[in-house]
Amino acid sequence: DIILINMILIVGLGNPGEKFKHTRHNIGFLAVDFFAKENKFPEFELIKKYHSLITEGIINNEKIIIVKPQTFMNESGTAVKKITTHYKLLTTNLVVIHDDIDLPIGTFKMVQNRGSAGHKGVESVIKNISNSSLIRLRIGIQPNKGKPKNPEKFVIKDFTKEEQNIKDKTIEKATEALDFFIKNGLEKTMNEYN
Repeated sequence: DIILINMILIVGLGNPGEKFKHTRHNIGFLAVDFFAKENKFPEFELIKKYHSLITEGIINNEKIIIVKPQTFMNESGTAVKKITTHYKLLTTNLVVIHDDIDLPIGTFKMVQNRGSAGHKGVESVIKNISNSSLIRLRIGIQPNKGKPKNPEKFVIKDFTKEEQNIKDKTIEKATEALDFFIKNGLEKTMNEYN
């Protein structure tokens, strides 16, 4: 028998519903969708008690649970808290994936113990489960011409035609980093991909 050593929770942040599906703010959802597909996980299923869409599978003997909170972005932390409490998970076994307006589109960064930089979803997660050792995969959405004047409006708009391609490539690369993280741990991943 294979012994499962560990459990890792991967949370993509986004807003539920068709209207937000392809917006910049939903890159966390898009990334976990891609990751789940690449790793042949089953379809996401709505688990009401966690207010989340969830799928799980095994990679490298680790149980991987992928979560898309179905609360709105600024309430993401309540869903995450319910799940981490249920599984008694440490923040070191939790990766939160989200859009980041401070990083140029086409880039991403894996960080730990960092403040939310004003991201409402991340803020909600930190408020609910604390920031100590919290691992985040920040995916850049800042347009080439620099940070927009009105970030709140900007993040809920769809990606432009030009950005689509860049976004897809970045998601591919970011999910590759996630795979690498599951197999090699945080430090090596940060050295390899940041």
